[in-house]
Amino acid sequence: MKSVPDFCDEYSDKIQILQFDFKNFGAVDKFSGEIVTVECPEDNSLLRRLLGDDGTGKVLVVNGGASSACAYLGDNLALLACQNNWAGILINGMVRDVDELAKMQIGIKALGAYPKKSEKRGLGEFGHDIEFGGVKFQSGAFVYSDNNGVIVSSSQLL
Repeated sequence: MKSVPDFCDEYSDKIQILQFDFKNFGAVDKFSGEIVTVECPEDNSLLRRLLGDDGTGKVLVVNGGASSACAYLGDNLALLACQNNWAGILINGMVRDVDELAKMQIGIKALGAYPKKSEKRGLGEFGHDIEFGGVKFQSGAFVYSDNNGVIVSSSQLL
C-alpha cells in the first residue's frame, strides 16, 4: 500500500482527510479496506456481532461520539477481529487492554484508552453513513490509514 501522503498527492480531488489525531493501538500501523460502519452510544454490543463476521479486506469504523466514558474495544473483541481477518478498526472513542492490543496483528486506531468496559444494551445501528473529524464514512467506501493519518475515498485507490 502506498503511504497516506502519497495518496493525498495523487488523489487530492477524490479523498477526505480525517481531522482528528487518532492513536495506533494494534501491531499493524498501516492498513486499508472497505468500510463497514457502526454507530453505538457507549455500547459495543454490535461490535461483537460485526467482528464475528468475515472481515477480509474490511475496516470497521465505529462512531462512539468521541465518548471517554467507556472503552469500545478490548483484547477479547480485538482477538475476534483477528480471527475473522479484519484489516483494521477505527474508533471515534476509547479502547482498553492496550498492552494486549499492541501485540495483535491488526490495525487499531482510537482517540485514547480508558479502562472501563461499555454497557451491553444492544443499542446502535450499522451500515448507515456516519460523520466525525470532518469526514463522512459510508459503508462500501474505502479507508486508508498509516502513521501519517487517515483518508477516505468513495472508490478503491490501490
